[in-house]
Amino acid sequence: MTSPKIDANQLELFAQELVATLKPSPVPAAKPAPPVPLFKAPPAPTRTLPIPPVGPNDPPLRRIQLGSHTVHYVLRRSARRSHGFMVCDEGLFVTSPNRAPLDDIERAIRAKQRWILTKLFERGERRAQRAERAPVEWVDGAQLPYLGNDITLRLEPAARSHCVYDADTRTLHLGVTPGLETWQIRERVKLWFQDEAKRLFGERLDLYAPRVGVTYHSFAISSAGTRWGSCTVAGNIRLNWKLVHYPLALLDYVVVHELAHLREMNHSPAFWAVVGEVFPDYDGAKAALKKRSVEMPVLFPDE
Repeated sequence: MTSPKIDANQLELFAQELVATLKPSPVPAAKPAPPVPLFKAPPAPTRTLPIPPVGPNDPPLRRIQLGSHTVHYVLRRSARRSHGFMVCDEGLFVTSPNRAPLDDIERAIRAKQRWILTKLFERGERRAQRAERAPVEWVDGAQLPYLGNDITLRLEPAARSHCVYDADTRTLHLGVTPGLETWQIRERVKLWFQDEAKRLFGERLDLYAPRVGVTYHSFAISSAGTRWGSCTVAGNIRLNWKLVHYPLALLDYVVVHELAHLREMNHSPAFWAVVGEVFPDYDGAKAALKKRSVEMPVLFPDE
């Protein structure tokens, strides 16, 4: 039996196919890896809006959608003829006429939404920064802010509690009776600060009232979150006692600001012109007060 005759061309084609099956398939070229950044940016901070606290006997909070943000607010009714807005560390407070329908109130809020959101974010960031700062330790040698500089707290054993400030040595001497607790030391120092604030406010109001060209009726200290002062048409002025921690020039700015309201009960250009007559650098004072309020150490966490 004879084998079939294989053509030379067929043999060459067979060899080519065999080599092709044994040759590894080409590996596709790897894509170049993206460059590794030298520095990794920190994650963007989460922006939060403060939500006003509600007591057991308070009406429930209202809320409104402003863009992509849900804003909670306290609605108060009064005999006023227009809507008023106040943003503080605790959140948004809206005061509206007694008979104003909710639709009108929400339209008024939306008309001011850019200002409201800006202020709420500022307050939220300020609270977050404040929460990161360690509170002052009420021990002998503690440094306390007074009129823009530090004073030293000296705790001294005493039969009776006393609190005396030595301006020459910038030292606050506190007599500590047996069994006096830390919270009592803190409250005693707070009372001293409040007394100093009341004394200084009286002096500065009497100094600047003639310069502004007004006469105020009375004044009192307040403990508002970050509202530095207020003034009524009747000439009753309230000033935040915590201003005693700041430089005297910033305290003076707030005093002049409130006195100027006795000539212009608004924040119009005419009002700022009155402030500028006595305190030309009011823009600088506003910026400094805002900056220092963020940097201020935590003395009284409950305030």
